[in-house]
Amino acid sequence: MKLNTKMRYGTRALVALARHYQEGSVSLAEIARAEGLSEKYLESLFAALRSAGLVRSQRGARGGYVLARPPEEVRLREVFDVLEGPEPYAPCTGDPGACPRRDHCATQHVWAKMYDASMQVLESTTLAELAARDTEPGVNVGMYCI
Repeated sequence: MKLNTKMRYGTRALVALARHYQEGSVSLAEIARAEGLSEKYLESLFAALRSAGLVRSQRGARGGYVLARPPEEVRLREVFDVLEGPEPYAPCTGDPGACPRRDHCATQHVWAKMYDASMQVLESTTLAELAARDTEPGVNVGMYCI
């Protein structure tokens, strides 16, 4: 499985919001600068995240974005579903009837187990956990992937 840049960069930006959750909104320019990301790209990601109800925008002199819920309540699976899409890794894992080889396929169960296991990891991980890890000495979630 390969995560697209939407998921990787979107998660980094949401972790930044989680770190600042008690302080109020954070501008996309601040996130872009801190994470080394394109502000324009973040705008498109945040439009999707806002539509999904994961973030809210705030206007004003200290405007920007905030998480719509506490970081303890936002699971990475929700972010994945918005930015990657909820489709399984292989069409046959979501609909076994989609594959003409379904009656004698040796791999379908492996793809299904792989998808289920990864979704379980995403479901059990919150933004609060990632934000807490990001503040540990020598650990920076934003630096894990480019």
